[in-house]
Amino acid sequence: MTSTDGLDRFYSIIPAGGIGSRLWPLSRADAPKFLHDLTGSGSTLLRGTWDRLAPLAGEQRIMVVTGRSHRAAVEAQLPALADHNVVLESEPKDSTAAIGLAAAILRRREPDVIIGSFAADHVIADVRGFGRAVREAIALADAGWIATIGITPTEPAIGFGYIHVGEGLDVEGAPSARRVRSFVEKPDLPTAEGYVAGGDHLWNGGMFISRADRLLEQLGETRPDLLAGIEELAEAWDTSRRGAVVDAVWPGLEKIAIDYTVAEPAAAAGRLAVVPGDFDWDDVGDFASIAKLHSAGRKSDLAILGENARVLSDASSGIVVGHSGRLISLIGVNDIIVVDTPDALLVTTTANAQRVKSVVDALKLSGRSDVL
Repeated sequence: MTSTDGLDRFYSIIPAGGIGSRLWPLSRADAPKFLHDLTGSGSTLLRGTWDRLAPLAGEQRIMVVTGRSHRAAVEAQLPALADHNVVLESEPKDSTAAIGLAAAILRRREPDVIIGSFAADHVIADVRGFGRAVREAIALADAGWIATIGITPTEPAIGFGYIHVGEGLDVEGAPSARRVRSFVEKPDLPTAEGYVAGGDHLWNGGMFISRADRLLEQLGETRPDLLAGIEELAEAWDTSRRGAVVDAVWPGLEKIAIDYTVAEPAAAAGRLAVVPGDFDWDDVGDFASIAKLHSAGRKSDLAILGENARVLSDASSGIVVGHSGRLISLIGVNDIIVVDTPDALLVTTTANAQRVKSVVDALKLSGRSDVL
C-alpha cells in the first residue's frame, strides 16, 4: 500500500477499559484483563495489541484510552507511548465515548486523519494476516466508508455477535471488501449453526476503521447530544482547560457501545463495509476460551497459569489459575475451572464459564467491593 492509500494518515486507537468480569477473580478493577499475560507468551494482552499495531501506524501514532487508575501500569508496559497520546477516563463510559473522544481529538490535530480502533484485550497470532486486513480497511476508509474487520467463524459460537455480509465492493486496495447488511446480536446455538453453514456471516471482532470526520458525522446523526459533549471535551483537550472541562462534561456523557451509535446505524444507511479476516482471533472472553488457547483445542488437556502455580492432576482437564501459592490437587474431574487468588476462589466448569459475570454482579449488589 502506498501513501496515497491512506496508511500515512492512519492513527491507531486502543480502548483499554473494562474489568473483564467473566475473568473474575483474576481480573479486577485495579488489574483488568488487558494487563495480564493470559497466553503464556510473556506479554500482556495490551502489549500484544501494541506490537501488532506499531508496524502499521508507528509507535508515535498510537493513542491509548484508559482509566485514570490504570495510567501507571499502561505506561510501564508501553514505554514508547507518547504522553499526548494518553487519554484518561475519569469513569468508564463504554466504547462510544472512548473511541469518539479519541477520534475528535485526533481530527482537531489532523483534519484528514484515518483512525482505527482495536480492543486492548484480544489475541491475534497471525500478525501478517491481521495487517493485510487492516490495510484493506484503511483503503475503504480512504474511499469514504466506515469499515470493520469481521472474523471468519471457526465454529457456531454463541458468545459473539455476528455481521451479515452482502455483495462485494469495487474499492481499489480492498479486494475482499463486502457491504454490511446488518449486525446480529449473540444468537442461540441453532441460529449460530445456520450462520456458519450459510457462509454469509462473520464474527463481530469490534474493530472499526474510518476517517475520523465520517465516524463523528455518523455519531452526530444518531446521538447529537453525545457528540456535542465529546466535541466540547476535544476542543479543550490540548489546552489548560482540559481538567475542568473533563470534570464538568465527562460524567454526563451517555454510556453506550459504539456498535449501537455508529456501526449498526451505518450498516442500516449502507455506509458500512467489512473486510473478512481469516486470521485466528479470540476475545479471551472467559476462562473456557483461555483453556482452549492453551490446549490447542484438545479437551483432554489441563491448562495451568500462574508463575507460582502448584498443581497435581490425575485424569483431569480444564484450566487452573494459581496465584495464592496453595497446592491445588485435581482427581478425575473434567472441564473444570479453578481460579485461586489470595482473597477469592472460583470453581466452575467450562460449560458455565460465561456465568462468572453473574457472581461479579451479585458481589456488586451485596457491597463486596473489597474483592472486585
